[in-house]
Amino acid sequence: MLDRFKQFWQGVMLAPFVNLFIRLGISPDVVTLVGTLGVSFGALFFFSQGWVWQGVLFITAFVFSDLVDGAMARKLGRKDDFGAFLDSTLDRVADGALFGGLALYFAWHAESHLYLVLCLVVLVMGAVTSYARAKADHLGYDAKVGIAERPDRLVGMLVPAFFADLLDLWILLEVALWALAVAATVTVAQRIWVVRRQALARAAAQG
Repeated sequence: MLDRFKQFWQGVMLAPFVNLFIRLGISPDVVTLVGTLGVSFGALFFFSQGWVWQGVLFITAFVFSDLVDGAMARKLGRKDDFGAFLDSTLDRVADGALFGGLALYFAWHAESHLYLVLCLVVLVMGAVTSYARAKADHLGYDAKVGIAERPDRLVGMLVPAFFADLLDLWILLEVALWALAVAATVTVAQRIWVVRRQALARAAAQG
């Protein structure tokens, strides 16, 4: 969902931060690292303490670094691929902290084994989703498909979590976790299917 509004956020809302960080001589890689540390701390500390809506607000302040660093790199004319590699790698760390922190909430506060497991399902399937695309790219296939990419998983968890805690309507988060678990699993299946079709077509063309 963030991807749908990426140009608007980067070109308008976050442009002042992009320009300020560049003037201060801050590297896009530093922004990436700080954003990951902020998201990870917010999830693991606040969620594990049972402070869910507070954690969401803290995390949100750092989530947008994922848009800022890319805009900075483009504006600086950066040509190496290390920034993209670092961003993708640290995204996995942040995802692990987010859903790991939520799993700790369900383990220590809500005491729900079911929703703890669902958090882990979303976490694992999210990681496999990213790996499937990266492996497909490496093999020369296009696997950029799916109903639950990373921005969708983030928004689909953070927004319901915020209102679930603030309004004491935990069914919002519970429904969201079921939906995310199903959607993430379907996304993995979609990518496998798409790559399989491309692989068979390539084999047929070569044979």
